Amino acid sequence: MNNKKIIWLTGQPGSGKTTIANSLKDYFEKINDSNIVVIVDGDDLREITINKDYSKNGRVNNIKTAQKIAKFLFNKDFITIVALVAPYKELREQFKSSTPVFEVYLHTDEIRGREHFFANDYEKPENDYLSIDTGGKSVSESVEIIYQNLK
Repeated sequence: MNNKKIIWLTGQPGSGKTTIANSLKDYFEKINDSNIVVIVDGDDLREITINKDYSKNGRVNNIKTAQKIAKFLFNKDFITIVALVAPYKELREQFKSSTPVFEVYLHTDEIRGREHFFANDYEKPENDYLSIDTGGKSVSESVEIIYQNLK
């Protein structure tokens, strides 16, 4: 990967963030044996920080924790993939302004059984991002699109 960036997958629950992050990790590991790939996943992060607070304040704290971890890993030369709902555009934009981030907005109209976890206040990206409708693409197609747009 020539243009090194944190890959930040955002979107509502069920949009494919974790699935695509895991497939993207496998893809990078196949083509690049010199860097370790690390995924910062929202569900894992809530487990290790014991943050079960889904209020706005709880979500903000979770996002800021993910950003700190991602920046640390990135600065240690890990290929860093974040898979997090991160509903607040302002927090994502602030992070992108201070850190090299490739934001990928994943979305679908398909019913996938995670709709009860939706963030009603989710704000879609508006600037400098890649949009992928995961209902219209396979996981491998989505991964290839992300990889091609990173170049």
